[in-house]
Amino acid sequence: MNILTLIVFLPAIGALLCLVAPKPLIRSIAVLASLVTFLLSLTLFGIYFGSETGGSSTEVFGSTYGTLHHVTRLPWITGESITIEYFLGIDGLGFPLLILTTLVSFLACLASWNMEQWKINKGIRAYFILFLLLETGMLGVFVSLDFFLFYIFWEVMLLPMYFLIGVWGGERREYAAIKFFLFTLAGSVLMLVALIAMYFYSGDAIAQAGGEIVSGYRTDVTLTHGTFDLIELATNDTIQSYFASPATQFLSMKFAPLMFMFLFIGFAIKLPIVPFHTWLPDAHVQAPTPVSMILAGVLLKMGGYGFLRLCYPIFPTGAEYWAYALAVIGVVSIIYGALCAMAQSDFKRLVAYSSVSHMGFVLLGIAVMTEAGFQGAMFQMIAHGISSPMCFFLVGVIYDRAHHREINRFGGLWMTMPKYGTMATIGFFASLGLPGLCGFIGEIWVLLGTFDAGSKYPWAYPLAIISAASVILTAGYILWLVRRVYLGKEKEEYANYSDVSGREIFILVPFAILALALGIFPMQTVFDFTNGTLDLVLAHVTNAISVTR
Repeated sequence: MNILTLIVFLPAIGALLCLVAPKPLIRSIAVLASLVTFLLSLTLFGIYFGSETGGSSTEVFGSTYGTLHHVTRLPWITGESITIEYFLGIDGLGFPLLILTTLVSFLACLASWNMEQWKINKGIRAYFILFLLLETGMLGVFVSLDFFLFYIFWEVMLLPMYFLIGVWGGERREYAAIKFFLFTLAGSVLMLVALIAMYFYSGDAIAQAGGEIVSGYRTDVTLTHGTFDLIELATNDTIQSYFASPATQFLSMKFAPLMFMFLFIGFAIKLPIVPFHTWLPDAHVQAPTPVSMILAGVLLKMGGYGFLRLCYPIFPTGAEYWAYALAVIGVVSIIYGALCAMAQSDFKRLVAYSSVSHMGFVLLGIAVMTEAGFQGAMFQMIAHGISSPMCFFLVGVIYDRAHHREINRFGGLWMTMPKYGTMATIGFFASLGLPGLCGFIGEIWVLLGTFDAGSKYPWAYPLAIISAASVILTAGYILWLVRRVYLGKEKEEYANYSDVSGREIFILVPFAILALALGIFPMQTVFDFTNGTLDLVLAHVTNAISVTR
């Protein structure tokens, strides 16, 4: 069995065990399944340190830095005119997000241990079964290289998250869950249209070329009909030329820009960015704290991953066509999210709106299509995947004690809970983008990439300046939050609050260490693992654009 298969389905096996296990063992089984999954994912570091074992490798984009590792290709659904494969592989795009997913899932599962703390005091068996199925869906997305299989895992995430919010959430949980479901389903419909269209149009490209073409990256393979292979769709010159041709149309519009936008909307809803963001604050506020950790730490990253895995490599001309619009949307999201966060009185809603602002940097970095922009966007996804779950857990810790989230009612908590105050300072300053912490590197790289894009896109300069100025807003709402909640005179009503427990410290410390490590050693922690693949994807995109100009 390929190690990626084992990593993806081990949580599902844990879910099956939770289904039949005695009630007192359910939490232990769930935590153990998520822990073993995390430990197995760490073995993938052998790819980079020369100790890879098992699996096969496939060259992509003609470079060892573009190699897919631990590749599994098995026929799944086949016929005379269709081939759907169980196609898994890992590279510099999926690898860091896979590690992030297993880590955040383990810590969020551990955060669910004290069920009453997060008001998870009913349906314990169903909660952990859904939690583990959600983890399998998330992991599957980051390693699937067949579009059909990718879509299946994408949809697997929908129902578990819907029920985790709708059953175990707050007072308005049904509203938040339905809103999340409808937004995500709308994006899935557009993605499904793109999936079907891409399959049949790739078949048309092959038919136009004579009914058979050589694979774009497997020299011993020929294609006779359409394909769902994401690497093939990106690297096959015949398919790429057909997709990019102005004569290739869908619904009387150019195929590449339209398909790019269909996919973009599907991924933008998950990211999310303005105007597709409105489900996020409601979902975060109503979701239990462990679910908010998963939502912020992993699910939002699937949008950015989708851009880099599908939109840009497969439809580079579409990326060029929409570049200005996407960059503007990214800047609007940065400013709008920061302003909304500044206006919040609910602690959790403030953190939720800050995610909209941070994800705007991801979109801006990708939209400008520069080396620093791509690298900064990827780093920002990882950094936000560390700081945001930490912040949501910090909110949950104090909510457990105070039973409210009104920012103005707090004050002086650092004096009452010194360990908690120290962890909170690290978490929120990492979200602020303080130099030396993880949030700084991604944002500064995106800004450098946006300024660099000014040589080819004159509109990039003013957008870079506006984005750089937005850091003042971020500093404003974070520092204001810290002053109102943690500083000042100690309030009597909170004087007897206990400091963080051993379990809470165990959850917070990994996030704090990673926030520091990513800020101090960005090359060794992220860039060394991602830049090779990102640079090759960018070179592929820019070359395709230059050919069509």
